[in-house]
Amino acid sequence: MIEPDLSGGLERYIGTTVRGLRLKQELTIADVSELTGISRGMLSKIENAQTATSLDTLSRLARALGVSLTTLFRNYDVPDGGAQMVKRGEGMEVVRRGTKRGHTYHLLAYDQGPTKLFEPFLITMTDESEVFPTFEHPGTEFIYMLEGKIEYRHGQNTYILGPGDSLTFRGDVPHGPEKLIKCPIHFLSIIIYPTPDK
Repeated sequence: MIEPDLSGGLERYIGTTVRGLRLKQELTIADVSELTGISRGMLSKIENAQTATSLDTLSRLARALGVSLTTLFRNYDVPDGGAQMVKRGEGMEVVRRGTKRGHTYHLLAYDQGPTKLFEPFLITMTDESEVFPTFEHPGTEFIYMLEGKIEYRHGQNTYILGPGDSLTFRGDVPHGPEKLIKCPIHFLSIIIYPTPDK
């Protein structure tokens, strides 16, 4: 399908969208003219952004092309994306307490600004892990277990976590692994930091 042209305003966007939908359905301008009652000349002008058109005309075009009226405008004026993608196995390995023996921390996204909003980690622990570090940090932490079984401490309480289990807690209360029950252990840890007051 032809990608709608966002550079020339709404008329160009509508024109390339209509042409793309028409070609995808293998319809000629004559076919669409017959379905809509709109002249071939007018359809050509619409597709080539040589005229503005009414909502009634657009509605007839949408029906003839088998889409809703909103579909014709779906991607118009949508902000440019800016997603950050980290491919499998390419998360930056970071050093934290416990990483020297059986613990690895892969950072899965990197903040690109002056304020750190969150940090998502993929954490791996093996039966070589002997040192169980205790952490404290601002914000909230969310843990989601992927593999293995662990006893995890938060303050005075401990929780047994297995695959599919999650735990959410305040980061400023001492927390960390208490006991490795079934290795290897893989879990996601997402730290959400408080936003600074403006």
